[in-house]
Amino acid sequence: MQDRPLRGWHVAAMFTGGFAIIIAVNLALAFNAVRTFPGLETDSAYVASQHFDADRAAQDALGWDVTLDHAGGTLRLAIAGPGGAPVRPRIVTATLGRATSVAEDRTPRFDWDGAALVAPAQLAPGNWNLRLDLRAPDGTPFRRRIPLRVPE
Repeated sequence: MQDRPLRGWHVAAMFTGGFAIIIAVNLALAFNAVRTFPGLETDSAYVASQHFDADRAAQDALGWDVTLDHAGGTLRLAIAGPGGAPVRPRIVTATLGRATSVAEDRTPRFDWDGAALVAPAQLAPGNWNLRLDLRAPDGTPFRRRIPLRVPE
């Protein structure tokens, strides 16, 4: 086998090809990041921040303990008050979805079973979030994002 010398145009081609790969990968990642971004959580973070501490204090004053389970195709949201008694809040919004994408977002239809809110939900394994906006019987807003891990 004959050795061929490394010429200037070989180095230029390797340099150009390497940067072309880097630029292509960066463009693909940027395109997918923008395409899958679900959007803003609030129109004005400044305005939302003005009420954050008061809203959090009101939620904490409720003394609710919230648990979320998924078994047998059923989502179970249990809310216990300070004495351990079940609480039945009014659901303003409830969105169940993946932590990283809105493609599988759904709105579960919760029903009260006497101790908890239950909804049918066939979930694939992985990480899910339930984003809740509830109202206490006295009208206090209660907002939470509750993570849920569905095992394989």
